[in-house]
This record gives sequence, structure tokens and C-alpha cells, in this order.
Amino acid sequence: MIVAMSRYDRSAFPPFAVTVDLVVLTVREHALCALLVRRGEPPFQGYWALPGGFVRPDEGLAEAASRELAEETGLRAHSTPGHGAAGAHLEQLATYGHPQRDPRMRVVSVAHLALAPDLPTPRPGGDARSARWAPVAELLGPGQTEGVPLAFDHGEILADGVERARSKIEYSSLATAFCPPEFTVGELRQVYEAVWGVALDPRNFHRKVTGTPGFLVPSGSTTTRQGGRPAQLFKAGGATDLNPPMLRPES
Repeated sequence: MIVAMSRYDRSAFPPFAVTVDLVVLTVREHALCALLVRRGEPPFQGYWALPGGFVRPDEGLAEAASRELAEETGLRAHSTPGHGAAGAHLEQLATYGHPQRDPRMRVVSVAHLALAPDLPTPRPGGDARSARWAPVAELLGPGQTEGVPLAFDHGEILADGVERARSKIEYSSLATAFCPPEFTVGELRQVYEAVWGVALDPRNFHRKVTGTPGFLVPSGSTTTRQGGRPAQLFKAGGATDLNPPMLRPES
């Protein structure tokens, strides 16, 4: 083994860097929003971009993504929904490695998707000049081919992350990752409406989510924060897969 490694010539292969980019989604004012940072340095200086950075030599991909998430949002990461407001759901999305995606050098990005309840106004860090929450509808445009141009290939990464979220809340309990620890059925419906971009029938939605085994469990409390009569509060149940699924209406 040692002899074989001593014959290994690293200079025979071109060097490249690895980054993690984060598609951080939340629901603010009934709209699905993504976290953006304005780049303060070249390349793409002044452009809006997804938060992220280079993977350090001593860390793995999940560790790097969790570190970037904590630096940008102050949240710890977990891999399953329903863990409370102190954390965010984080999962690996896809890998992007076009040879010309970064003008500095060959850079491969391993993108991650992060979902969390309504988050505060972000503070820029690192080489970012400013940061903001931007409505996804404005960034991607009606057909996901129009909208705000982002740095690098971040428009493609954002579109993939949004579609992942839209698809996964059909067959998993991931929608509860956008909710606080206790929430009403109406608040959960607003999450589905914001992520899917459609209006849902309240009674039909209530019947589906309360009738899906393991999706929701009553917390034993009520709230009037939505106005009107007290509404029952729920918590995320133990189910990770929904059966039957919450099928997305055709647009």
C-alpha cells in the first residue's frame, strides 16, 4: 500500500476545488422565499448569489453545509422535519460540475437544500456585501427561464431546489419543516399554497392532513393568532412518508 502510494503522481491530474451552495427556503408573508447574498468580490461582483463557500481541507460535505448554514442563518441542521424552531431541515440536493461554471478554476459544487420556518432578516457574512430574502416567484419567473440573473449557475441550482421542495411535500412530511413546533392546519395549508403557488380548498385540505396516519398529532392547545375562533394546534407526527400522498394540483 505504501509503495503503491509513493508511485502516485498527483501532478498527473488537474487540481479542482469543491464548494457547497445552499438553497435556503422559508415562507415569509405567505410567499416562498430564498436566501440570497450580494457578492462583494469578483467573480460576479455585485451579483446576487446563493450562500455557500469552499469546503475546508479538514471537513466533509455535510459538515461544510452545516457550517455555512449556521454562519448565514444561525440555525443548526438536522435531516428530518419536526425538530422544532431551533433547527433547519438540510439535505443534499445535487452536484454541479460544468468545466466553465466558475471562471477562477475548475470548481465542483455540491448543493444542499435547507428548509426552515419564517426566519429573521439575514446578516451578510464572509465576502457577501448584503443579504436578503427574495420571493422565488420573482427570481425564477413564470416559466423558470425568466427572472433575476444570479451568479454562476445559481439560477439552475435554485430552480432544482425549489422543484425538490415542491415534489417532496407531496409524499413526505417535509412541509412541517416550514412550520413552528406547534401550528394550525390553516398555517400548514398556507405553506403548501406558498410552495406550490396554488390556492387549496380549506375543508378538503383539513380532511386530508388530519386523516393521513402519522402526519399530524394534536398538541392539546389552541390559538387565536389567526383571528376568529380558537384553532387547534398540532405538531409534526412521526411519519416521514405520507400515505396517501398530498398530490399537487395541476396548474
